[in-house]
Amino acid sequence: MKRPRRKPHVDPISPMSGTERHFELRSARASDQLTIWRLVLGAGLNPLHLHWQNFILAVSSRGELLGCGQIKPHKDGSRELASIYVVPEQRGNGLAQAIIERLLSDHPAPIWLTCRRELTGFYDRFGFDEIQAVDEMPVYFRRVRKLVDFFTRTSDGSPLAVMCWRGE
Repeated sequence: MKRPRRKPHVDPISPMSGTERHFELRSARASDQLTIWRLVLGAGLNPLHLHWQNFILAVSSRGELLGCGQIKPHKDGSRELASIYVVPEQRGNGLAQAIIERLLSDHPAPIWLTCRRELTGFYDRFGFDEIQAVDEMPVYFRRVRKLVDFFTRTSDGSPLAVMCWRGE
């Protein structure tokens, strides 16, 4: 069951600039595809399956792209929160939170994600739980985890966390 859509988010007055910063969340359009690719590739995020139809964008009142995120479907039926990115000048203004909350409100659980282990605390606050047992993961995430573990063998465990949001 889908939750109701939220009104466009308005940031509080920024103490640095003394002006209000406004942004709205909107579904991506075909004309956004190249910009999405540039953002994601420039950020060093996974460049696979960047289909504009899956993206939500944070856009300024002047039409500037400030951030993005997507729910990426996989062949095994799982869905992944992915490609979360906010331009450096806008970080700390609630854009990533707004993008994630919108994506989660628009898609039913479960939603999976992969992230660097040090980022698990960020996703905990949205209700994501880290999944340790590989056999509890969908096929896509098992493969990714095993591949990353193979290439980054460390004594302190995997640098990659697999997390799952099971809804409210």
